[in-house]
Amino acid sequence: MRALTGLVMILMAVATQGAERFDGVNWWETVKVLADDRFEGRETGSRGERQAQEYLVSQLKLIGAEPAGSDGYFQPVKLRSREIVERDSSLALVRDGQVEALTIGEQFVLSARVDLAPELEAPLVFVGYGLCVPSMHYDDFAGLDLRGKIAVYISGSPSTISTALAAHSQSTAVRFRALKAAGAVGAIVLPNPASMDIPWPRIAINRSRPSMYLAANEFNETDGARLSAIFNPAYAEQLFRGTGHTFAEIAALGKDRRPMPRFALPLSARLKSRLTVTDADSTNVVATIRGHDPALRDQYVVLSAHIDHLGIGEPINGDRINNGAMDNASGSALLLDLARAIAKRPRPLKRSVLFVWVTAEEKGLLGSRYFAARPTVPAGSMVADINTDQFLPIVPLTVLTAYGLAESDLGDRLRRIVAGGSVKVRPDPEPLRNIFIRSDQYSFIRVGVPSLMLAVGAVPGSPEDKILATWRTERYHAPSDDTNQPVDLAAAGKFEDIMLALTIEVANDPRRPSWHQKSFFRQFEASPDRGGAAP
Repeated sequence: MRALTGLVMILMAVATQGAERFDGVNWWETVKVLADDRFEGRETGSRGERQAQEYLVSQLKLIGAEPAGSDGYFQPVKLRSREIVERDSSLALVRDGQVEALTIGEQFVLSARVDLAPELEAPLVFVGYGLCVPSMHYDDFAGLDLRGKIAVYISGSPSTISTALAAHSQSTAVRFRALKAAGAVGAIVLPNPASMDIPWPRIAINRSRPSMYLAANEFNETDGARLSAIFNPAYAEQLFRGTGHTFAEIAALGKDRRPMPRFALPLSARLKSRLTVTDADSTNVVATIRGHDPALRDQYVVLSAHIDHLGIGEPINGDRINNGAMDNASGSALLLDLARAIAKRPRPLKRSVLFVWVTAEEKGLLGSRYFAARPTVPAGSMVADINTDQFLPIVPLTVLTAYGLAESDLGDRLRRIVAGGSVKVRPDPEPLRNIFIRSDQYSFIRVGVPSLMLAVGAVPGSPEDKILATWRTERYHAPSDDTNQPVDLAAAGKFEDIMLALTIEVANDPRRPSWHQKSFFRQFEASPDRGGAAP
């Protein structure tokens, strides 16, 4: 048996107990249901999202999974929605007393993730990547006067900071805490052209979507910020005129994660805004399949995926419904498949498995953040989170990308499971995209729970790699992410096999997953009787 790979060993054990191997067919049928037009794109708090959640609950009842929310299978999440009234909002540049008007949608978009000031005028300062990472003795704000000013930065990070830590430092909470400490009253981000997932025209067309935030004040991550905007890179030279620098220079440095200059810009920004605020409540869906071991059954392996998407938006090629088939009906359907497989086992796993379909991921990981901070199981009982979001089985599965691979022994366990097989595991190959902090595993990491997110990858420069890149450019956050797209069912089935194998390994191993000693995120580790503190 020692000669067999971990994955083969586990799948043989599963097979002898009567469980089915995955072939992707049932998964795809569930994706078709969740991505159907009748759910209207599953916008957070919408009727369509609620109907999709009710479908999940109907299936969980058939499977025999127990309700584990605070209200049956549900955990209510109180939200508020901010929407920019564009006819009463504007942004302009002021240079040498002359006002340079900017066109919303073409040159910039405002972000309602902060409580925009009704009126504001403040000088601009270019702060490079706009990061402060004390553990690495790195501070883009050092030596700059930012009091009462607006920080302008390019998205990205220097290569001297590890991928995961760099992503963490660019999260909303850490970013705005650093800006506030430096005295800045707002920020303008220049998307790095080398890492833009969404072309500017789609950013512009999606700008009318309301932003959401958790209603409880304890979750306010942008307190004190009065401006947040995204500036179109195609017009960014306008900001650097007269500085001795160009945006082309800045973008070239950012592409290669090289050090950035930092300097005051010879202009100010003038903001006028009006917001409308409304309640927009939603729910997480939570279920469990109980373990059998008396010493371990009160511990939980969390499997998570977000059920929400973008709802109905402006038409693209005549289609207004953002069905979200891969983002993230794919992950939601996978969790149902895993629940069925685990429920069919003649002998339960040692630990319990907690299935969490979170809401409001597209609004800034709000549902998972709420659940991680206020879990419906005892604090400290969650031993691991394995998250699935947009795992993209549209090419054969030969490369498996694991976000957070080097941070905990979950990565070591995954490597052992696939060792010697046809699938190779790799860490995040595109650190500029910050995927590590852009999906729900990050909410669990912030309270100390070792976490991974897995996705289908490809060899850089290969035809499969180009297919994945084209998908991000053309279908990501667009109505064309529907069920009328190619899918590789064999890849989906193989991915599910690996997810099940990893879940079984973590659930049955008496050793609790742990952070690596050198991981930055070990500082947020939860003790056995409490949750970790958010950074």
